[in-house]
Amino acid sequence: MHIVCVANANLQLLSLVGPFCAKFIPVCSYRTAEPLEYHRSFLKENCRPDGRDLSEFRTTTLNIGSISTADGSALVKIGNTTIICGIKAELANPTVESPDKGYIVPNVDLPPLCSSRFRSGPPSEQAQAASQFMADIIESSEVIRAEDLCIDRGKLCWVLYCDMMCLDYDGNILDACIIALMAALKNTQLPEVTINKETSAPEVKLEKKHGLTIQKHPVGSSFSVFDDSILIVDPTAEEEILSTAQLTVVTDEEGRLCSAHKPGGTSLSGEKLQECISRATARQKEIQKLIDKVLHSVKSAE
Repeated sequence: MHIVCVANANLQLLSLVGPFCAKFIPVCSYRTAEPLEYHRSFLKENCRPDGRDLSEFRTTTLNIGSISTADGSALVKIGNTTIICGIKAELANPTVESPDKGYIVPNVDLPPLCSSRFRSGPPSEQAQAASQFMADIIESSEVIRAEDLCIDRGKLCWVLYCDMMCLDYDGNILDACIIALMAALKNTQLPEVTINKETSAPEVKLEKKHGLTIQKHPVGSSFSVFDDSILIVDPTAEEEILSTAQLTVVTDEEGRLCSAHKPGGTSLSGEKLQECISRATARQKEIQKLIDKVLHSVKSAE
């Protein structure tokens, strides 16, 4: 009876008798009442509530060719976070500013079905920021040469609409989105297109398809900072909320830093930043190996 009363009492009392509560109050109640203290009790032991080390990523799984109606697709799971990416290619006119280039249009959707934190209606601020982040990565890392998407200078080009939808949100969607996008691009097959000299109309040969030429293989690694000093990788949704800063580092297969995205929060020392870059470089190799392995399995099964 007293235990129940303590659990519902003023939260200041819980903070004073945290160790006592951890023993006698159900873990779920303690976690709900004092989430930060709950996580700190694990971080002091250099581990996390889900059993991972501070520098350990969750299990990453990948399925390629998930959407039969898309020109390329992939489904990625990092822990519980699940992202599916479908690519649809359409013919369009090149822009006046870049008559010899096609273009890629990424969009990240965070619907209510993936988490109670999102509502129906216009894209949330987080979804818009994620979409812009993906557009910046495509441009800065030079994944595909825009010239390769041009069919006839000034007249015809490919537009790749890359839609990434979150099916289950449990933190770290940026890493999952990049993996899903890269796998889907590698899975994309475009039909051969020629221009009829007499009518100037495009002729699409669906029986003749070719893949995209991928120039670079960027991979993202996200980090969260607790209490301005403790660095953890691949944060869950709960860890993101409780952290004092977040950082996503994107590197390619040459170890080149493509992007460093830090949406506010406390500053990071040069030493911490270098630690993040080193871990991101190792992560890039792991993920590229995973994508290549799954692609090889898909091709072998065809």
